[in-house]
Amino acid sequence: MNATPLQMTLSTTTLRLLTLVGWLAWSMTAVAQDDASKPAEEKEKENTFTVDLDFLTRGELRYGGLTDNKQKIDKPSSFLLERTRVVLGYERKYIQANVTIQHAGIWGQEGRGAFNLNEAWVKLTSKQGLFAQVGRQAFAYDDERIIGPNDWAVASLSHDAVKVGYEGYWHKAHAIFSYNQNSMADELGGTYYKDGAMPYKMMQTVWYHYDVPVFPLGASLLFMNIGMQAGAKDTDTERTEWQQLVGAYVRFAPEKWSLEGSYYRQMGHDEHGLKINAWMASALATLSPKPTYGFMAGYDYLSGDPFFFVPATGNLGLVRQTEIQGFNPVYGSHHKFYGAMDFFYMSAYYGGFTPGLQNAFAGGHVSPVKGLDVSATYHFMATATKLKDMSKVLGHQVEVEVSYSFLKFCTLAAGYTYMHGSEAMERLRRSTEKRHLHWGWLKLSVSPRVFYVKW
Repeated sequence: MNATPLQMTLSTTTLRLLTLVGWLAWSMTAVAQDDASKPAEEKEKENTFTVDLDFLTRGELRYGGLTDNKQKIDKPSSFLLERTRVVLGYERKYIQANVTIQHAGIWGQEGRGAFNLNEAWVKLTSKQGLFAQVGRQAFAYDDERIIGPNDWAVASLSHDAVKVGYEGYWHKAHAIFSYNQNSMADELGGTYYKDGAMPYKMMQTVWYHYDVPVFPLGASLLFMNIGMQAGAKDTDTERTEWQQLVGAYVRFAPEKWSLEGSYYRQMGHDEHGLKINAWMASALATLSPKPTYGFMAGYDYLSGDPFFFVPATGNLGLVRQTEIQGFNPVYGSHHKFYGAMDFFYMSAYYGGFTPGLQNAFAGGHVSPVKGLDVSATYHFMATATKLKDMSKVLGHQVEVEVSYSFLKFCTLAAGYTYMHGSEAMERLRRSTEKRHLHWGWLKLSVSPRVFYVKW
């Protein structure tokens, strides 16, 4: 009898996990043998245990910005966000462990917010540079455009995964494997996964990075294979749709300036079975004549769905499509890249489709005194797709941010963003808010280490 695709996938996953278990057993045996061969005096104080606290409170006042596209915006909204983390860390030679307990919510929130494990992992390493890290963990690769913790979102993003790899001279290679289920009940039959804590059903990622010796050039290659749940449970439509993302990131950084660039392409099928054919490219240049000030400029292009129809009233929509061309930057730290108001890729357009984005930006920063940093950025934003009877221009956005570290572990920061939106922006957001949008925030971060012991 021929094996089904699901059986082949599970068999492959089982083989990988068995291989990993064998490697871990070998690694732990090597650790034990290495420790046993040491003189007694060298075995002292090899274990380290730490407790770190992380308190974040952020108040926001916005007129415009993120909306649910249904409510009329007549007056500003204001709220206070909080995040509290307790980070427990253990380390000795060849092994590390981390448990991060997190509470996140809004002041006065019904149910008092949410407790969860942001991270809980163990990492084993070997003398040869091999390692395995198992559990819930946050990932940050390259500039975090595709995979990052997205820390601005308070609760941030982590993954239940196995990560194995090698890190040695000039080379880094990581492989990530994740397989998610809603509950233990799925053990009894089926692998349906929907509305779970993780944004996908299955995911495999390979990342390779190379730093050129004695030359300030580094480059990375990334491949992702993401399985999304499709169809209805316990029906003939139940299936897994796979999409792929492949691309590269390059950074050239001499002493006072740097150039960064990336290109990624998406393929495969979405949850509805539509073919995906999307891409993005970015470029960033920075100049820092002195540590106290610097300048930067860049451009992002993310492809969009063609023939995007934007009527004055009613639903947004597309001419009947055979494929999706709107790029999705999947699990990146989106707040870093596409404007501080998070109109793009932190929330969807009305109707869920996207006309893509062109983001041209420039700015600079200055540190007049120790601990104080002031930055300003200008964005010109437009769609990637031509809009019927409207300009591609979305608007102009100006951001100003000030941060001051008054203690080693205490930082106070404030920001203000103004956006002058266009008619296209109003229609795409499907809101009645004015085109003059304002957003201000004030944030306090306190992250002390409260306990440290070595034995």
